[in-house]
Amino acid sequence: MTGAMTRDRVALGWLGIKAVSNAGDALWTVALAWTAVHVASPAVAGLVVASGTIPRALVLLLGGVVADRREPRLVMMVVNVVRVAVLVATALWVMVAGTTLPVLIAAAVAFGLCDALYQPSAATISRQLVPAEQLPAYAGASQTAIRLGSMAGAALGGAVVAAWGLGGSAVANAVTFAVVVGYLALVLRPRYPLPRAEAEPVLRGVARGFGHLRDEPTTRTLVLTLSGLNLAVSPALALGVALRAQGEGWGAGAVGLMQALVALGAAVGALTLLRWRPRREAVVGFWLLVLQGVAIVGIGVGSLVTTAVACAVIGITAGSASSLLGAVFMALVDGAYLGRMTSILQLGDDVLMPAAMAAFGALAAAYGVGAACAAYGLAMAGLMLLPLSRPAIRRISLTAGVNTPATQDAPVAATLEA
Repeated sequence: MTGAMTRDRVALGWLGIKAVSNAGDALWTVALAWTAVHVASPAVAGLVVASGTIPRALVLLLGGVVADRREPRLVMMVVNVVRVAVLVATALWVMVAGTTLPVLIAAAVAFGLCDALYQPSAATISRQLVPAEQLPAYAGASQTAIRLGSMAGAALGGAVVAAWGLGGSAVANAVTFAVVVGYLALVLRPRYPLPRAEAEPVLRGVARGFGHLRDEPTTRTLVLTLSGLNLAVSPALALGVALRAQGEGWGAGAVGLMQALVALGAAVGALTLLRWRPRREAVVGFWLLVLQGVAIVGIGVGSLVTTAVACAVIGITAGSASSLLGAVFMALVDGAYLGRMTSILQLGDDVLMPAAMAAFGALAAAYGVGAACAAYGLAMAGLMLLPLSRPAIRRISLTAGVNTPATQDAPVAATLEA
């Protein structure tokens, strides 16, 4: 990690708090899914787990407007207080009336609404904590903290719900959110304030965000390209690996091994960015994702070893590319529109993912899993070549002329080198 980052106790403390929060979220997700399959049929349980996605999608654009208009730290505090209240209410309900399907759905919907308001604001914090030239290292550390926290929480989730049930899991997650609220209130302070959007009706603010996307070609390229990442890789990892294991007789253990290789590779890729700093972050990031597209093709062909190598490559490229391109996105987007651009980016993923999963399954059923992986992998590689063809993207560098707070206050924190 760069020297400045290792001495930044506030930023590092926030990364640690994020890891704790993600551990609590993963624990709660496992508890919710485990409880749902015990009180409802598998089909209904799936609807319970997914019931938060629809309200989140509906409110996400509003969350982007709020993030650009209000102080993000205060928005995050308020939303986390609401999360604590929802979890405490869930625990009390379970104690009094037992675990029922309505309380599971209500908790999932409430969390979906909270996520929609929280995530756009939370996405802007890195821009306010560290200078632009430190964003790749910060993003790498953040990716590592998030993944380690999520893995630890998922591992603990089964044990906690088995010992203390859904109510105990809700209380455990409430404690993690309370820790986040305390850190936001007492420690975390923005160092590089973002410009705020003007007050206007919400729908006009949403429309202005899409207008900004239309008028800023570089931002548009980043948003559209980054929106398509998970649409290719998630179906290949979720369905493609399972179908290969089933068809080749590798067994369920192989599926777990592949997912573990992806997670380990992602951690390695993110950690690499703590030491290695490419000068042209966007160029390197997009070329890594071209390689990831080729690796997706590799999931559908060859032996168990070939598929394992492909999964490891996907993990490594995901961890490093997401750190680089996340930093570029944070630094380059106009601060007054950062929340709305984040919400639009995530909305595309949320809305299109079900269709991407269904299409992958249909391709695999009709032409085989190898053909489905090849179609998705090559499509992703081709999509990643699009930004590489844009001179403005190829010139992006976060290391040139961005060392002072004055630069951070400007609408564009990155430098487009000549």
